[in-house]
Amino acid sequence: MTQDTAATSGDFWNPTFLYDQRDDGSLVMRQDGVLPDYPPLLADYMDKWADATPEATWIARRKDGGDWQHISYGQGRMQARAIGAALLGMGLGPERPLLILSENSLEHALLGMACAYVGVPYAPLSPAYSLVSTDHAKLRDIAALLKPGAIFADDGGKFANAIAAISSHGTAVINLTNPISGAVPFADLLATDPAPAAAARARLTPESVVKYLFTSGSTGSPKAVINTNRMICAMQAIVRDCYRFLTKQPPVVLDWGPWNHTAAGNKVFYLVMTNGGSYYIDDGRPVPGKFDETLRNLRDISCTWYFNVPMGYDLLVEQLEADPALAATFFNKLGMMFYAGAGMAQRTWDRLRAAGRAATGHEVLLATGLGATETAPFALACTEPQEKSGNVGVPSLGLALKLVPNGGKLEARIKGPTIFPGYYGDPEQTAKAFDADGYYCMGDALRPADPDDFTKGFFFDGRIAENFKLSTGTWVAVGAVRAGLVDAMDGLIRDAVITGEDEAELGAMVLLSQEAQKMPQTDLRAALSEKLAAAAKAATGSASRVRRIIVLEEAPSFDKGEVTEKGSLNQRALRAQRADTLAQLYSDDPAVIAV
Repeated sequence: MTQDTAATSGDFWNPTFLYDQRDDGSLVMRQDGVLPDYPPLLADYMDKWADATPEATWIARRKDGGDWQHISYGQGRMQARAIGAALLGMGLGPERPLLILSENSLEHALLGMACAYVGVPYAPLSPAYSLVSTDHAKLRDIAALLKPGAIFADDGGKFANAIAAISSHGTAVINLTNPISGAVPFADLLATDPAPAAAARARLTPESVVKYLFTSGSTGSPKAVINTNRMICAMQAIVRDCYRFLTKQPPVVLDWGPWNHTAAGNKVFYLVMTNGGSYYIDDGRPVPGKFDETLRNLRDISCTWYFNVPMGYDLLVEQLEADPALAATFFNKLGMMFYAGAGMAQRTWDRLRAAGRAATGHEVLLATGLGATETAPFALACTEPQEKSGNVGVPSLGLALKLVPNGGKLEARIKGPTIFPGYYGDPEQTAKAFDADGYYCMGDALRPADPDDFTKGFFFDGRIAENFKLSTGTWVAVGAVRAGLVDAMDGLIRDAVITGEDEAELGAMVLLSQEAQKMPQTDLRAALSEKLAAAAKAATGSASRVRRIIVLEEAPSFDKGEVTEKGSLNQRALRAQRADTLAQLYSDDPAVIAV
């Protein structure tokens, strides 16, 4: 910690490390120490806080855009027991899970807690599978794999086509508004006698499955990651060890992140519940037209821990700089800011840190980490203030990080109690996910911040599956090149597909930012050319120097697998399916901007 930070030495971990150099050239790094004992079931935590603080807010959401509607811990447990008993009565259980098609809501939270309380696995799915996809192919595959006993969708009208695509004889539908014929009203679940929930809760073990989370498909088709009580509860014990300020006062979080994704659905949602805090559902989004709702909520709620994606921080920092009252509320109780999902532009990083110092007079930690759906997700974390964005930190207590040389990079592999037991119904992919020593192969490459001192943390160095070689034989770390290009283009592009496999030089198919789309074509081309030339001049070698770009006119397709449910680009899929554009990029076509 720097001297001007308000955080005390007890607010974050201060780890020491042990190292094991292997004969095969790999290195294993782990914290010196043992993870303290922790309650092994999510139901244990709900019972703990419902008994200790029954009136405290567990979760809240604005009702019809108006006042906050709160559910306390006491109410949450009572309603979860009733819902759990109802699901059991409908025939749901370990072999007949619940599918949740719709977004974050109070009802979604209650259903998830009910499932965890009585041992009914559930699968919160990306709404894009129902509402964006036109053929529902992925949704059909998921339903065929899991064979759900029931489906929940808040709005029957909006999700009618998706439900029709996957419902079959014996599959119940639970509905909230615009009811579908034959659907079970959500209110009926709440009115169920809760008595059967107690016996079901007594049968739970740490190996009981809580949920199935589907991978984003960034390097292949989505797979069903089994999430047990053990891995989630161990992950939250690690989070408490890392962010020790969470135990000093109940956390308060405002979050929009989708619960079908591990970052929000596992880390953030359970971070609040396991520490007796309050979770406020943000119906805003970091996109034009919806971000005003986020700002409205942030003027109401002073968070102790805040998460967003870099695009969200891009929008937020401008408001923090322009509105001192908003900044005062935002930073009032804030222990740290966390980002994930993509690389953060250095200019946004610098402005956020400055905004925090201006509002508080001290450094407010801004950090990221590294994890995966298969790691529950918390694995590596950074708690030291950094001058540069992107340091994902060091391995957490209880986990072992193996660094394996691979194509000139260090491939990250993880072992520990938070690692998933496998992909549901897919033993072949499960076997491929682990090495001979039982380490989960993340598929990510890491670069040490200091090659002589790994305790200084690591930078993400690209996905192993996305990387390729130039015709010179030089390896290209696609993730790092993409992040550097987006940053160097200074707001003109929002993303890029890095190209150049078996070519002499790197190129990129780029997606314009909204601001760039509004510019006159002549001005836009000049600006892109200027920024590209500056970026190429600053690059250190052929493996990082992008020399030509072309604008993607057609948006990436979700159904074709070009974009994942998180909204990130599937680099390999786009390179494979945009062969014509790729050929155009390496030609003398006037649409190409080249250095």
